Amino acid sequence: MSLVLGIDPGIARLGYGLVRERPDRSLGFVDCGVITTPADWELEDRLQEVNSDIGALLDEHRPEAVAMEQLTFGSNSPTAFAVGCVCGVVMSNAAGRGIKVSLYAPAQVKQQLTGTGRADKQQMQQMVRLTLSLDAIPRPDDAADGLAVALCHLYRQKFRTVVFQQTGDSA
Repeated sequence: MSLVLGIDPGIARLGYGLVRERPDRSLGFVDCGVITTPADWELEDRLQEVNSDIGALLDEHRPEAVAMEQLTFGSNSPTAFAVGCVCGVVMSNAAGRGIKVSLYAPAQVKQQLTGTGRADKQQMQQMVRLTLSLDAIPRPDDAADGLAVALCHLYRQKFRTVVFQQTGDSA
């Protein structure tokens, strides 16, 4: 049984989702939400808030792995810097607890959940809802994105396990 914390990094809104692989190999929803920081706070105060909240999540749920979406930014350098700092805070928190962090490109997450790296947000949200047998799409969007990253990680782990079993190679 594996519990994964998925992270959609952001400085204003960091989405998170926890998904558990059950003994029968089915996937189950555990929790999701967002960590928000006020735009009028200094960057270091916002990072401290993320640090505290991520630490509390890790301590409460004790996931075996953290999966995080990789940054992809065009020309917005200040935002890229702040979100990069958030990623560092998440990685440091996980490393301090002995938890491995895996990074996934947005197209990789889309490919794993929908079969195409070009899926739109609505398709992604519907797949999260269907996969986890939820009555509604998780809200806000950032929370659904966190769940999608956790699901991507679990799918990749299942694939690696199958490859290892069939080939004897480490995956």
